[in-house]
Amino acid sequence: MAHPQLVFSGMQPTNVLHLGNYLGALKNWVKLQDEMPCLYCVVDMHAITQDTGYRHPKELAAATREVTAAYIAAGVNPNKSILFNQSRVAEHAELAWVFNCVGRLGWLDRMTQFKEKTGKHKERASVGLYTYPLLMAADILAYKGTHVPVGEDQRQHLELSRDIAQKFNSDYEVPDFFPLPEPVITGAATRVMSLRDGTKKMSKSDESDYSRINLTDDTDTIAQKIRKARTDPNPLPDSEEGLEGRPEAENLINIYAALADENRASIVARFAGRQFSEFKNELADLSVAKLQPIAAEMRRLLADPAEIDRILVSGAEKARALAAPIMAEVKQIVGFVS
Repeated sequence: MAHPQLVFSGMQPTNVLHLGNYLGALKNWVKLQDEMPCLYCVVDMHAITQDTGYRHPKELAAATREVTAAYIAAGVNPNKSILFNQSRVAEHAELAWVFNCVGRLGWLDRMTQFKEKTGKHKERASVGLYTYPLLMAADILAYKGTHVPVGEDQRQHLELSRDIAQKFNSDYEVPDFFPLPEPVITGAATRVMSLRDGTKKMSKSDESDYSRINLTDDTDTIAQKIRKARTDPNPLPDSEEGLEGRPEAENLINIYAALADENRASIVARFAGRQFSEFKNELADLSVAKLQPIAAEMRRLLADPAEIDRILVSGAEKARALAAPIMAEVKQIVGFVS
């Protein structure tokens, strides 16, 4: 059975969003709005899975509004897409419990992100962090989502979502009830790396603020961070092959290509043989031109938190209208009396 195309994706409201979030997710979300129906979620339930998450309710609420503002400022249109925060739609948690009983410990044991986040202290981690991928599967499948824009680091979780969907369909003898969601990985900079170390992903948790460009950074800060970005002593290469073994050069070329909406080969050709100091000046100007309007719009939106809350409430109502009948079917399939 062919399921109607539907996009689902979301981000945690943890710290300020940065250039990697914009190029790796938000920019592509905006494009997808014109291709198929989209649901974009602020996954606040995921945000409390770690001890480093929010423990004061005001902090989490403020972060949820800030990420919502970033979505809208980047171009996610609440009149085109359904925009909401996860905790307002109870079907996410309900379906996650069913998937807790469908999933298998061995599957979760193979999740590399859990191992990376807990290191040698697995026993101290919350159960929520361990079962995070099952809630992610519920996030997508509560709407029978067919396409999920994800970064490479989330691909394994999406593969688990496909396994969960397939096992539910098989266990309960309901072929094709849930679709097997497909990853959508597009663009020249789907994995933006740190400005201080081209081998590490740009991260909100990196101690150095110079490792990333925050969406709230002002013009001078953006330019300074680009100019201070780590590079090697050689000029830019004259071919894409020349980027091999030069992670910082490759990262800056990728960022330029993604911001300019051009392919990487054309950027390499344009700057071939030029010094990084010259290239960085142009990249700084491009970054400011693209990101400053987002920062300004975020400030405008955050000045009216009541309007952000109205958008989230309206989005949650639309999301529940989609999820409720699917969850009702799941309950009937499982045998819950209601």
